[in-house]
Amino acid sequence: MYGVHPPNNSGEADGGATAEVIRTYQTWKGSNIFFLGGRFIFGPDIRSIFLSLFLIIAPAIVFCVFVARKLLDKFNHHLGILVMVIAIVFTIYVVTLLLVTSGRDPGIVPRNTHPPEPEIIDQSPEAGSQTPQLRLPRFKEVMVNGFTIKVKYCDTCMLYRPPRCSHCSICDNCVQRFDHHCPWVGQCIGLRNYRFFFMFVSSATLLCIYVFAFCWVYVIKIKNSEEKSIWGALIKTPASIALIIYTFICVWFVGGLTVFHLYLISTNQSTYENFRYRYDQTVNPHNRGIIENFKDVFWRSIPPSKNDFRAIVVRESESRSRSSTGGFVNSNAEKTLSDIEMRDRKDNGLGQVDQYEETGHGEGRSDLRGSHPRRSSWGRRSGNWELQSDVASVASGLGDSNRIVGGSSGSLGGSRGGQLTGQRRQ
Repeated sequence: MYGVHPPNNSGEADGGATAEVIRTYQTWKGSNIFFLGGRFIFGPDIRSIFLSLFLIIAPAIVFCVFVARKLLDKFNHHLGILVMVIAIVFTIYVVTLLLVTSGRDPGIVPRNTHPPEPEIIDQSPEAGSQTPQLRLPRFKEVMVNGFTIKVKYCDTCMLYRPPRCSHCSICDNCVQRFDHHCPWVGQCIGLRNYRFFFMFVSSATLLCIYVFAFCWVYVIKIKNSEEKSIWGALIKTPASIALIIYTFICVWFVGGLTVFHLYLISTNQSTYENFRYRYDQTVNPHNRGIIENFKDVFWRSIPPSKNDFRAIVVRESESRSRSSTGGFVNSNAEKTLSDIEMRDRKDNGLGQVDQYEETGHGEGRSDLRGSHPRRSSWGRRSGNWELQSDVASVASGLGDSNRIVGGSSGSLGGSRGGQLTGQRRQ
């Protein structure tokens, strides 16, 4: 079980650099963990699945050994065997739903390798700058069922999220129809696994009720056969006491989730939307009536995954990539560097330039001051480039500074950085 498998070198590329033939899951930028060569995808908190499996399988074993086995002779026409068979089959069914929910792509939107081209050009004249500023709008408006809704730009994935899509901070992916990240299944719940998640929760509820009911049946059988009080019969079967208490507690948890998600399905909401009161003051454009909403979840075909995790890709070595691209994935990089150089010359003795204002982000944004710190992709490992400026020294009396400009990939720390520094000193 691994996230990124060490790739094997497949051949020599031009200039002595090696090209690596690997699979998509081996270069995956999210936090997911893959199993069986990319056939199964789990969240980073996969260990929680083993806890969930234990909480399901262990009580079922106790029930079969200490309760169902004792009921084999308590019913006529071998109906006692049916009690045990149903418990075993029901447990296997719940475990299967858990693994299907946890091990499949929840609806991950593939991230872009570079930001889209900016559509807004800032033509505001500024002294000393003749280059128009290109920036991406933070939001876009799209039509959904006749309603206009806003979709947000994701800094990490470098794309405009589809409607009802959100970025999971745990898995580090944008997920279609994001519901929530469930720690009990160790996976995001989204468009492609929500149906199985609901089936898992509702089936676990029915299993708890089944075990709870037949534990009481066994207790009553003891009470009637041995003519004891209800408390005396309970003392005779401590396993039943433990299972009754355990299933009573669990049914409030999984049963409550089942009822809550029945409400969400009937109103065509997600947990994420409900917790943010998304449609308390506005009309839900996705609500098409109770019957259609249930059809949307249980009868609509599940769309195929947008990711082929086992697809073979070729990744060039880091040295070759740097030499060919200079460490940038944005075509506006040189424009941005020119702007920094010219604006640094007009820095009126302050010795500092706001990096969020003066540097174009690797995603084409030029104004990041209004964004929330957690929304910004500065410092994230999103594959985009960033510019960091530090004041090395302040020239006394001249108001000029030697500025070191470096890319996050280290590609600007060489000849380009030296050239800029030399120009400023002149």
